[in-house]
Amino acid sequence: MKRTTEFVLGLLGGIFGFGAAIFAIFFGAVDEAVQGSSQISGLGWSALLASVVAIVGSIVVKFKAKVGGALMLISAIWGVVSVSLFYVLPGLLLLIAGLMGLFRKDKQAQADA
Repeated sequence: MKRTTEFVLGLLGGIFGFGAAIFAIFFGAVDEAVQGSSQISGLGWSALLASVVAIVGSIVVKFKAKVGGALMLISAIWGVVSVSLFYVLPGLLLLIAGLMGLFRKDKQAQADA
């Protein structure tokens, strides 16, 4: 099975996740300039790393569906925990793609059963 749906959803989630992480880093820097300290900026870098993991998971899902799905599921949870509201759309896309990668059966495996 080609797993194109999981690949596209994971890639879009990772790209939108990059945008959300950059947005969180920017707001963290502005908050730091105004108030003197910020924790969102540091968590924004964590969300950026979660987006990298999501893109890697979307590539891996074409070859090993369960591993790629698990990576996307982990990065969805990781991103939402890191920057919460900024990562809602990427988190949903990655959650759907990750669950599809984990639970969707191949047509050939269904025919054999």
